[in-house]
Amino acid sequence: MLASCFACGAAAAGASDGDIRKMHQIGEYAGMAFQIKDDLFDFQKTNIAGKPTGIDIKEKKMTLPLIYLLNNSPKAEKKQMMNIVRRHNNDRRKVELLMDKVNQSGGIVYAEQKMNEHKGKALDLLMDFTDNHARTALIDLIEYSISRRK
Repeated sequence: MLASCFACGAAAAGASDGDIRKMHQIGEYAGMAFQIKDDLFDFQKTNIAGKPTGIDIKEKKMTLPLIYLLNNSPKAEKKQMMNIVRRHNNDRRKVELLMDKVNQSGGIVYAEQKMNEHKGKALDLLMDFTDNHARTALIDLIEYSISRRK
C-alpha cells in the first residue's frame, strides 16, 4: 500500500518515470518496515499498542519472528509448533508458550534487524532526492513507522 501511495504522490507532483519507480521502491521498503513493526507488537508480553497479543498466531498468520523460529528449530519441534498454529491456536496457554519460544529464539532480534534494514534502504534511496520539506516529511514518516508505540 505504501509503495502505491509513494508512487502516486510522485506522479501527481509531475515526477519523472525513474523517480516514480524510485518512490515506489522507497514505499516498498517503508511498508515492509512498518509491517514488521506491527508483527513485533504481537509478541510483546505487555502490548502497549492497545491490541491483545498472540492474535497473529490465533489467526494462523506466519509473521517474520515466527518464521525465524520455525526455520531455526529441529524438525520435531517445528512440527509441534506448527501443530499449535494449525490446531491449537485458540489455546491461550499454548499460544503463550509459542510466543515465549519466539522471544527466546532470537526471532524478535532478527525481525528488528530486518525492519531496520528496510528502513535504511528506504532512507538511502530517499537521499537521492532534493533536500526539501517533502523529503523531510517522508523521512519523518519512515522514522515514525518503526519508532511508533501503537
